[in-house]
Amino acid sequence: MRKLHHLEREDFLQAKTKEDLLKIIQDKNIDITDVLATLRYEEEKRLLQGELVKLQKWIKDTDRRVAIIFEGRDAAGKGGNIRRFMEHLNPRKIRLVALAKPTTVEQGQWYFRRYIKHLPNPGEIVFFDRSWYNRAVVEPVMGFCTETQYNQFMTQLPEVEHMLYEDGSTIIKFWLSISKEEQAKRFEAREHNPLKRWKFSEVDKKGQDYWDKYTKYKELMFSKTHTSFCPWIIVKTNDKHIARLECMRYVLSQFEYEGKDECKISLQPDPNVIMRYYRSISKYD
Repeated sequence: MRKLHHLEREDFLQAKTKEDLLKIIQDKNIDITDVLATLRYEEEKRLLQGELVKLQKWIKDTDRRVAIIFEGRDAAGKGGNIRRFMEHLNPRKIRLVALAKPTTVEQGQWYFRRYIKHLPNPGEIVFFDRSWYNRAVVEPVMGFCTETQYNQFMTQLPEVEHMLYEDGSTIIKFWLSISKEEQAKRFEAREHNPLKRWKFSEVDKKGQDYWDKYTKYKELMFSKTHTSFCPWIIVKTNDKHIARLECMRYVLSQFEYEGKDECKISLQPDPNVIMRYYRSISKYD
């Protein structure tokens, strides 16, 4: 049976620097691969979040309007991504939009109306945890809209986004791509964690059963709504930490904000993790 090594109190007292502690760990043959990966993630996240603070100030000063949309299958990491984006930003100039089921009145309105009122004002960033794209995938899969409503939406959508683009709005559309196996693991973790159980809904439960149907409508959505002025950005999210960092990198890479040249971390996203839709040859989902 392999002997387990661990650090003693004396080891910490003996170590005067980080290098000393690492030498003791190495001498004791302790595997800290996961610990080092977590430390690297936290450090990169801290630096990228610092750049997001600079970006937000520039957006405020220049009256830009930025909407960042997070779409993807259930448990793909939309909420976790958004929380890391918003963690250190000025709450007065950011908003999170995560709309509930439409009311009876909203069901009788033009579909886009309930979303238009949530679009960013000058100097503001708005994060959408799901968006008008509910009608492109979730609603037809679950039977929440008619075929006529779906077809009308798919016809109108590129024009709506083009009008927003012409009016000066920046819309970044992320599709968080997760494998079926990883989704099942995350569902199970949510169901057995009392702090996360609220995330697991009846719709989520059908995600695995309707996997192929989701795939069909997802691909139709990409084929109709991936445009030069509003492209889909595909993010592989089986590794949640890497996905969060690459999403931040991508957003930062899209703007020439003040102080960007002083950045101490690479802002070029990894093309093996994050890419435009047409470049995504191998997909998780």
